[in-house]
Amino acid sequence: MLSADYFFTTRPSEIQAVFVSDLHLSPMTPKLSAAFIQLLGDLKQLPNLDSLFILGDWLDAWLGDDTYVSLSQADKAKHWLHPVILALNALADHKVQIFVMQGNRDFMIRQALCDTFKGALIQEPYPIHTTQSRIRLEHGDALCTDDMSYQRYRSVIRHPVTGFILNRLPLSVRKKLAGNIQDTSKNQKTTKAFAILDVNEDAVSAALKEYDILLHGHTHRPHVHHYGHQARIVLGDWRMEGTQVCAEIGLMIGEDLQLAQFKHG
Repeated sequence: MLSADYFFTTRPSEIQAVFVSDLHLSPMTPKLSAAFIQLLGDLKQLPNLDSLFILGDWLDAWLGDDTYVSLSQADKAKHWLHPVILALNALADHKVQIFVMQGNRDFMIRQALCDTFKGALIQEPYPIHTTQSRIRLEHGDALCTDDMSYQRYRSVIRHPVTGFILNRLPLSVRKKLAGNIQDTSKNQKTTKAFAILDVNEDAVSAALKEYDILLHGHTHRPHVHHYGHQARIVLGDWRMEGTQVCAEIGLMIGEDLQLAQFKHG
């Protein structure tokens, strides 16, 4: 896999869209936030970049947009997310469209947060088309149908009524719920079979029925899977490897969608 820096320096004018997922940014991950800000700065140097897609789990255990948008300007400036918002705004000022999809960790993101950086909240699955390919974008957790207990949980937690109720709970209650969700997720990763936590091939086949490419994250298993003339491209999670932040991101280079290795630090 070639590095993102290679494409940024050798083919900058050909990159039309960039795709990331599973950054899991939080107050506890300043190095990940710094790496994302660096990427946003790099993207400003791409003369023909049209779009940045954030395909879920941008934020880790997001408690609701009111935890940021309702703050005074002085308090926003102290918030851990503020430097990221400023960097996203700077990219938007370069006429780059920023699209945000909810993931299983940040399903409480709403358009109000996206408005702070001129972004747009999109629903999954989200289709995009090139002259050669029909591409389906999603976070990826809906494809993990073998994990039936998670899918039952997902159907409840992602229901609009649940979201309505959660957004009206006191912040202290939301924090407790978020902590419980994080603990449960960590425990399940250690107790559930490896295969159950991956996508179901029948679900993939159904998702690809009217598309040429399926692009998603969630599983933290970056790879390009080929199914005849179709493909499933899996984005990587943002993580520390030694002193570096590493991630596998998607680049639309001309008509070609491919994975590239992004590193910072």
